[in-house]
Amino acid sequence: MGLFNVTRPAFFLLTGIPGLESLHSWLAGPLCVMYAVALGGNTVILQAVRREPSLHAPMYYFLSMLSLSDVAMSLATLPTVLRTFCLNAQSIAFDACLIQMFLIHSFSMMESGILLAMSFDRYVAICNPLRYATVLTNELIAGAGFAVTARSFITLFPLPFLIKRLPICRSNVLSHSYCLHSDMMKLACADITINSIYGLFVLVSTFGMDLLFIFLSYVLILRSVLAIASHEERLKALNTCVSHILAVLAFYVPMIGVSTVHRFGKHAPRYVHVLMSNVYLFVPPVLNPLIYSAKTKEIRRAIVRMFQRIKI
Repeated sequence: MGLFNVTRPAFFLLTGIPGLESLHSWLAGPLCVMYAVALGGNTVILQAVRREPSLHAPMYYFLSMLSLSDVAMSLATLPTVLRTFCLNAQSIAFDACLIQMFLIHSFSMMESGILLAMSFDRYVAICNPLRYATVLTNELIAGAGFAVTARSFITLFPLPFLIKRLPICRSNVLSHSYCLHSDMMKLACADITINSIYGLFVLVSTFGMDLLFIFLSYVLILRSVLAIASHEERLKALNTCVSHILAVLAFYVPMIGVSTVHRFGKHAPRYVHVLMSNVYLFVPPVLNPLIYSAKTKEIRRAIVRMFQRIKI
């Protein structure tokens, strides 16, 4: 028998929010609004950076990468989420589920890597401003984008094969309206130690290390800012970091919440686990364009000018 010649279902059944099935049709409206804001808002930011010459700078190139990853994440989850909540169509083919799982985890890891690159951008801008233009060249920015993408692909490439080697015979019902590695491996009627260890390794070596380096960069930024004599200059320097700090919180707080609930909230109702996972996947793509539009005046002005040109 081949390595992947094991028992598995032809398809999985997705679920919405357990216990709230009667409200799925009502939840479809807010979900559509969230997707519209995520896709529309991030697309507007991408167009603003592309069209506005004043935004052709490292900080905004990284912001474009963040918006692109948010658009990709939204598109990866949109088909199954809307089918589940709007049409009550819950089935998804086994291979399609593997592809969606890979895409969701990949785009999530890319976002983490981009947030780390953006923290490096803020570190150089505040701690070593005279070398900002020479350090953050277009080549370095393109290399950072390629490295973030390559890291996600290489690190997560084994996941579909780790799932395909498992016999799945307990059930074919998943706990979410999209496919996740942790959700799929729990349906296996075999030892999942390798999957669990590899999943933990990926979590710690990528998301964990990214968060650690982001924290260290802000320790260095804070130390540099406190050395500035002028109170106004200190506030001005810190104000350039507010949008990025809020984006980091919007991404990592739900992630930590999901991990905490899964580790220590085993007796919590199932809908709590599902809601936390939904917040983790859906909220950052919605909040990021709102945060940067509200807190970054250059982005705000560029968007206004862009729409004014459209009207003309």
